[in-house]
Amino acid sequence: MTDPTRPRRIAGLLRRAPWIIGLLYPFYQLTRPRVTMGVVGVLLDDLGRVLLAEHVYHPRMPWGLPGGAINRGEDPADALQREMREELGIEVTVGMPLLVERTYLGHVDLAFMCHGQVEPLVSSPEILDFNWYRRSDVPALTNFQQRALDRAYRYFDTTGKQPYDI
Repeated sequence: MTDPTRPRRIAGLLRRAPWIIGLLYPFYQLTRPRVTMGVVGVLLDDLGRVLLAEHVYHPRMPWGLPGGAINRGEDPADALQREMREELGIEVTVGMPLLVERTYLGHVDLAFMCHGQVEPLVSSPEILDFNWYRRSDVPALTNFQQRALDRAYRYFDTTGKQPYDI
């Protein structure tokens, strides 16, 4: 079993010195295809709260939508299901796409609506914690993640349905 204090120590170091990620990123890029892809899921509960995870390797904005990297040749929906299972120990059904954007040079992010009966459990050294947030209490997210969440809520506000109902 992994030492549970190790991810918190790494997160603390990266929050004190976020420039470390910038130094390591070129080496990370050497192991990736020319375009890297990431995927996140928007999971709303019956009260309209969104599930967010506290990420170890995101020092500037640690709270965000759960998800991760899409491996070479992997289907995005399969990647999202794998990431949810690996990071939070939950099984989800991947629904409609909410947003696809090039978020920075050489990287494309995808956001999907997800649903499922879930009881998250932090099961990865990449995740420190999780929480369900009311719309008014959501912490600062990346621009991409905020736009994806806004689309999910806009659909819900317009139709009265969860975005996965279609």
